[in-house]
Amino acid sequence: MSAVALHLYEKLNEASDDKARSKAIVEAFSELEERYPNLREVATQRDLSETELRLQKEIEQTRLEIKTVEMNLQKEIEQTRLEIKTVEANLQKEIKTVEMNLQKEIKTVEMNLQKEIEKTRIEIKQIEVNFSKTVHQQTLWVIGSVGTIVMGVRLLEWFLAHLAL
Repeated sequence: MSAVALHLYEKLNEASDDKARSKAIVEAFSELEERYPNLREVATQRDLSETELRLQKEIEQTRLEIKTVEMNLQKEIEQTRLEIKTVEANLQKEIKTVEMNLQKEIKTVEMNLQKEIEKTRIEIKQIEVNFSKTVHQQTLWVIGSVGTIVMGVRLLEWFLAHLAL
């Protein structure tokens, strides 16, 4: 770019009047625009500083938003943990209550079974006693019947013995 400036300086010095100088200046600008077509779009140091400041503000604001979101999430996590602990404690209480109720029911069932077993034992003993009585009565009947038959046979023998005489 210094070559362009030197060339412009030489033309301005050689120019004889203001018109020629103006024409040299316009040609220099034209040459600059041809070499650097995006020259108007090039950011200045001031533009860059302003953009940098805006970006720094946005970054800081984003950091604050992230911290806020992080704090809110931490609060929610703690609340959730507390809720979980509360639910867990309630479940433990319910489990203990159910266990106690089951133990009571088991004891009640055991007592009822013991009563039923005892009733069954008494019924079995009663059946055994009745069976023994029945067997005893049947034995007596059989003995009585045998005795009657023996007596009938003896009487028959006696009659036969006395009739033959």
